[in-house]
Amino acid sequence: MGKVITFGELMLKLSPPTYKRLIQAHQLNVEYSGAEANVAVCLANFGLAVSFVTAVPDNVLGDAAINALRHYGVDVSKIIRKDGRIGIYFSEKGASQRPSKVIYDRKDSAIALATEADFDWDSIFHDATWFHFTGITPALSDDAATLCLAACKAAKDKGLTISCDLNYRSKLWNKEKANNVMTELCQYVDICIANEADAADVFGIKAEESDVDKGILNEQSYISVAQQLQKKFGFKQVAITLRESISASDNNWSAILLDDNRIYTSHKYPIHIVDRIGGGDSFGAGLIYAMMIGFDPQHALEFAVAASCLKQTIEGDFNLVTVGEVESLVKGNHSGRISR
Repeated sequence: MGKVITFGELMLKLSPPTYKRLIQAHQLNVEYSGAEANVAVCLANFGLAVSFVTAVPDNVLGDAAINALRHYGVDVSKIIRKDGRIGIYFSEKGASQRPSKVIYDRKDSAIALATEADFDWDSIFHDATWFHFTGITPALSDDAATLCLAACKAAKDKGLTISCDLNYRSKLWNKEKANNVMTELCQYVDICIANEADAADVFGIKAEESDVDKGILNEQSYISVAQQLQKKFGFKQVAITLRESISASDNNWSAILLDDNRIYTSHKYPIHIVDRIGGGDSFGAGLIYAMMIGFDPQHALEFAVAASCLKQTIEGDFNLVTVGEVESLVKGNHSGRISR
């Protein structure tokens, strides 16, 4: 099947234990994370060959970040070391009616300062068949956006399948800049992945009769959003995750997939949230895995939704489930009964 290449920032994540707020915390848990890194770990867990590409500082924090991926079998040989710092994000877990919050401290990180001269994309893509990035990476800096474009062009020239999760982050850039940059990048994308708000935030394509903040989502309107995205960019597939937020602790989780002008809808899971960060990344990874294995579109969608459902029951950003556990949920084993 060849190798999957993911490209993005690998960050230091600092978070208070349990449900404490940052303002009351006297200690912080240390982890390493990043959207595309989360995808890489999930794919490695599923048994695929996957390589993560980034730049990290040449210090012990860079070492620790790389080791976090190496531990799960991700190929880290394409990661470069350079001047700069490691990006940091602080995460405060929400509960009930109090939402989770994220604070970024990413300015002048090693990957944000990286340039085209730092990466040989022909070499990186030598034995690869799939390239994945998200809208977070080009938001880091103008140089990072240029790097994403160079990577997409090289991947397209080599015939790789290119997937992109739009992943709009308002704390990194504004909607106008996101629209301009992502419009150019999406010309090269085969499979577009988005959540219930991304298309509106990035491209102004809104779902009628839906209110994301109130957790009211009209599935039919998102079918229209997927169709408009496909028409605008010529995507082969468009997948949209649908999170109905009852509260920070309880969500309904499902998705739709537009494939070859046919719409597929998934099972809807009521989730009692343990940790929602990384849920969308796990959906993307599940979809990539299923499509590389050759699942039919309905099975691929159900696998991706089930994988991301399970991730949201796990502490931390990485999805540490097996293919067998995902398939068990797809087949209807969702009671949560103890396995022994």
